[in-house]
Amino acid sequence: MVLKKKEWKKVRDYTPDKLALADRILDEVRAGRPVLESLRRYPLPEGGYLGKHVLVAAYKARVETGELQEDPALLARIRMKPVRTLSGVTTVTVLTKPYPCPGKCIFCPTDYRMPKSYLPDEPGAMRALQHDFDPFDQVSARIQALEAVGHPTDKIELLILGGTWSSYRKDYQEWFIRRCFDAMNGIEAATLEEAQRINETAEHRNVGLVIETRPDHVKPRELAWLRYLGVTKVQMGAQSLDDRILELNQRGHTVEETRRAVDLLRAAGFKIVLHWMPNLLGATPESDREDFARLWDGFCPDEIKIYPTQLLANADLYQVWLRGAYQPYSTEELVNLIADIKPGIPRYCRVNRVIRDIPSTNVVEGNRRTSLRQDVQEEMKRRGTTCKCVRCREVRGRSIQVEDLQCHDHVYPAGAAEEHFLSFDTPDDHLAGFLRLSLPGPDSPDTGIPDLHNAAIIREVHVYGQSLQVGEEKKGAAQHAGLGTRLIRQAEKIARQRGYRRLAVIAAVGTRQYYQRRGFHRGELYYVKELL
Repeated sequence: MVLKKKEWKKVRDYTPDKLALADRILDEVRAGRPVLESLRRYPLPEGGYLGKHVLVAAYKARVETGELQEDPALLARIRMKPVRTLSGVTTVTVLTKPYPCPGKCIFCPTDYRMPKSYLPDEPGAMRALQHDFDPFDQVSARIQALEAVGHPTDKIELLILGGTWSSYRKDYQEWFIRRCFDAMNGIEAATLEEAQRINETAEHRNVGLVIETRPDHVKPRELAWLRYLGVTKVQMGAQSLDDRILELNQRGHTVEETRRAVDLLRAAGFKIVLHWMPNLLGATPESDREDFARLWDGFCPDEIKIYPTQLLANADLYQVWLRGAYQPYSTEELVNLIADIKPGIPRYCRVNRVIRDIPSTNVVEGNRRTSLRQDVQEEMKRRGTTCKCVRCREVRGRSIQVEDLQCHDHVYPAGAAEEHFLSFDTPDDHLAGFLRLSLPGPDSPDTGIPDLHNAAIIREVHVYGQSLQVGEEKKGAAQHAGLGTRLIRQAEKIARQRGYRRLAVIAAVGTRQYYQRRGFHRGELYYVKELL
């Protein structure tokens, strides 16, 4: 058998000599020596140092043989990139196969090997290409890789990327998601419904399912289909809230279509992620500042991704640049722009990204720094300004005292709905957990879904901190401290006081039993609790 390069590297990493060295380093770390200092004390003969994943393998082997008792604090120290699971769940990203995109956007790169707007050397895209875009292989490999470096994988948010999901054939969509569930379950199911039922008690439960699409593809009939698939969150490329800019960049939809799509998704309880792009053709830093402010006028996304336009040789925008009709912002201009707008982001919104994960070698001109978030944070620190978005306030790995948490209800209008962002915050304003409650108004769009008739909707319940295994407790951790249950009770109280007959929740497949234990019963597409 001929091993692939990555498989051969793995075999070389786990030789007896290296595992013995890992045991020695592990003992030093247990004794209190910093992990990196211990690793650097033992350079390898071939150059470099032992990888953290080998330390994790040695730790797991010793726990399995009984030589070492489980030590979550030790595992946290040797875990690679602990930030990946500090938001309380583990994200697994997969890509759909290359498929014609309905959009003609001039800023999107085109590569026949990839779905529209993706490049083959982006990290997630590279993994998809390696597995020939097979959903089962992508999910299985990612779970194995995360476990190898010490991350818990029992609560998985599945992020499906690849352009306009709604433009793919429905039989492909259903097959793709079923195979993702098969990978999480470790069992092949005959139907999607069977795969979802198995996942309710599986080792790797799906606690969130995300797709991305365009605003002009969100229609009332699409809502029930997405819920059938198990979708709980929708990403959309708003890109700009200026019709002139959208037309110049051949986006193919209007601001009003974005507004209608957001209103429909909110009425159906979906969590909403909007992509916003500064430096589009026709924009200036000044117009971008004005445009960003429009996001909070009725649209009010739960999360945003800031994707500065990047000039790429295989995008139509490149030809515009060659004619001298387009100029990318410099890194300094971008940093100043984002540092200007970030302090104004509401407390209910999370900023997931401030730049695409495109390798800088692809950028023709303009900003090439992929560490833009850190650059912006440094600039804001210099100015003495702060951001109060969800991501900036997460407790992450901080220890909390549950009795010291303060419960807040941040109320804001969002289109025709009234939103309640219920949160538990520490005395120094770090976010331990939250719930998004939506109260549809008389002008909210009709979803046509019986479960939602006269219902207030819980769109998200999230408790922060390092992701813990189901049933596991950790002193000072926010997860599994009863915060979610308390938030749900508060949501019930508000909905009952406002006269709603029922409370619906957009439950992910792996959270169904969680809501059942809290008095909800399964409706057609949502979990529901009668209030009157």
